Amino acid sequence: MTEAAADKSIHASAVQVGDRAVLIRGPSGSGKSRLAFDLLLAGRAGHIAITRLVGDDRVHVWPHEKALMVRPAPALAGLIEVRGLGIRRCDSVSEARVGLVVDLDAPDAERLPPPEALEVLIKGILIPRIPVQQGFSGLSLVIAALTMTANSCSTDCSKEFGNHISPTIATQ
Repeated sequence: MTEAAADKSIHASAVQVGDRAVLIRGPSGSGKSRLAFDLLLAGRAGHIAITRLVGDDRVHVWPHEKALMVRPAPALAGLIEVRGLGIRRCDSVSEARVGLVVDLDAPDAERLPPPEALEVLIKGILIPRIPVQQGFSGLSLVIAALTMTANSCSTDCSKEFGNHISPTIATQ
């Protein structure tokens, strides 16, 4: 990691799901910690791959070998805010490769987003992205992205369904 990446953190949370991290961004109060905690619970329940906290509230991101990496701010490592209970310690990892970005309260969130809204360029690395509308937790969208492939039918496909449970963009 470079010196520049080491000193500047971003306001975000991250949870490792399997071998990739979900980077959760959004304004203060948008539900980043809540979504991170919900993902940790979904992992414990077996709804998604094993989960571990990377960081809550402040994380560092940097490019490394054509991947975007994330680690917690040192003072917050292993800590997560659980609204109503305060700051809690939980299982965590020191760094992870980002496989999915979730933008909470995203102004471009749509029911059927265009393909270009489903990717974001961060530090020169193109990452799959989920824009989530204000007031929506996003958990169901993240679980769908982690467990379902995109519709396998082309737009002229009739009477077929494309939600097949298999590896996805965030885990491939």
